[in-house]
Amino acid sequence: MEVFATSATPSSCPHYLISNFHSNPKSPSIKTTPQVLKWKCLPLGVVEARAKFSLMCARTRSIKRPISYGGTDGSSKQDSLLGPIRRFNRSFVSQFGLFSASCSKLKEKLKLRRRAGSLYKVINCPEKFRQHVFVRFVVGVMVVMSVSVSVSKVPSWALTEENLLFLEAWRMIDRAYVDKSFNGQSWFRYRENALRSEPMNNREETYMAIKKMLATLEDPFTRFLEPEKFKSLRSGTQGALTGVGLSIGYPTKIDGSSAGLVVISAAPGGPANRAGILSGDVILAIDDTSTETMGIYDAAERLQGSEGSSVKLTVLSGPEIKHLDLMREKVSLNPVKSRLCVVPQSGKDSPRIGYIKLTTFNQNASGAVKEAIKTLRDNNVNAFVLDLRDNSGGLFPEGIEIAKIWLDKGVIVYICDSRGVRDIYDTDGSQAVATKEPLAVLVNKGTASASEILAGALKDNKRAVLFGEPTFGKGKIQSVFELSDGSGLAVTVARYETPAHTDIDKVGVIPDHPLPTSFPNDEEGFCKCLQDPASACNKVELFAR
Repeated sequence: MEVFATSATPSSCPHYLISNFHSNPKSPSIKTTPQVLKWKCLPLGVVEARAKFSLMCARTRSIKRPISYGGTDGSSKQDSLLGPIRRFNRSFVSQFGLFSASCSKLKEKLKLRRRAGSLYKVINCPEKFRQHVFVRFVVGVMVVMSVSVSVSKVPSWALTEENLLFLEAWRMIDRAYVDKSFNGQSWFRYRENALRSEPMNNREETYMAIKKMLATLEDPFTRFLEPEKFKSLRSGTQGALTGVGLSIGYPTKIDGSSAGLVVISAAPGGPANRAGILSGDVILAIDDTSTETMGIYDAAERLQGSEGSSVKLTVLSGPEIKHLDLMREKVSLNPVKSRLCVVPQSGKDSPRIGYIKLTTFNQNASGAVKEAIKTLRDNNVNAFVLDLRDNSGGLFPEGIEIAKIWLDKGVIVYICDSRGVRDIYDTDGSQAVATKEPLAVLVNKGTASASEILAGALKDNKRAVLFGEPTFGKGKIQSVFELSDGSGLAVTVARYETPAHTDIDKVGVIPDHPLPTSFPNDEEGFCKCLQDPASACNKVELFAR
């Protein structure tokens, strides 16, 4: 009879199964038909071990007791041969006898017990079988060798301190970035190529290599921050910033000709606000440098500086071009202003409106909103107005905490990546403070980022009515990571959807009702407007629902 052998795939480890190669000991005249069987590929370590043998054979028919194989020295090799296989699959191997031999020496190597039959008398290795085994075995050895060569291609040179800083930045992007295709490139190959070709002889060159790496993602929100800029960003989220008090948006086109940077908002009381710069104005130049090709973060860095220094701005406000000379100062980012507004009416039940202006989402924001609500409630308010106009966002967790203040239950936001919903932020009402009073939310094109998360949550959960114009439309979330030398990375880690699964990126949150252009922008103007029966405030039914 003939012996058949095969392997799972051309690239798998060389395991050959001999099926039904012996006669039935009880009925010698009954012979079974040989079959070609496949064996699952073993792990690399076992493949390497198997490569040391010239041929590996196994019988697939179980017998009452295992076959014993004697070596040329008379000792049993069963344990030494079965050991690696038992580690792979004990329950499977218990049914097989294994031995190692080459076709040319098989008659000398194999000595089976009487019960198993006299194998050497019937085994014949034809030329075709030997060629088949040889090809399969060589392929298996080539797989092991190719893996070894691949592993050995680790750069042999010692990594410098600059290389390690670059790798630290690369690793953060690899772990945190939202797009796991990395803008359609092999992120691992980029690392290897950069270590070979990018100069990193000093810190400045290393920073340049990191910036070049981030530029390949084509994401304006994922950026590198030198140590002083990283420190400035952290201080901005903690309540103070030295500059002119402007939030800058995406580059925009003006009437299809000149380009510039759009103003999202001007901090109340800051230098830009006092100079009359408004949301929607366009900055054409900073210190006589055109902003036509300037990035938003480059512009932000130019606007910031030491306290008392000056910066020149060329601003397009409507049809008018203004040339302004502003002095940088420490802008206090007090996130909340509030006021009680009483609407005069006949009778004792005059409406008492609690107006809350939320200007930013720094680390004090949620606490300040709670304090404002408590103060207004002590004055027996019966409705609230939450003004998010010109609030360009801030800390994502603060946006979540403020949403919990107003909601008794429900989803706040869905966090998504390229594969779909990754996380859900919701509330069970345990942190709710004001869930019963009517609530109106005011938004405009300066409402962005965390402000849009809050506005979308209140709208989709039917907690508030939104008034104004479509918001800015920043539907991505960034996290800030500090590197070992004090620099940092701002990385886009996710996109988000509102509770109604609306992706607002580049679209914005759409309000329920518009506001008249003459609607006041601060707490004092709002209260005066409510007290005038003929004013725009009384023409808008803020609490109609």
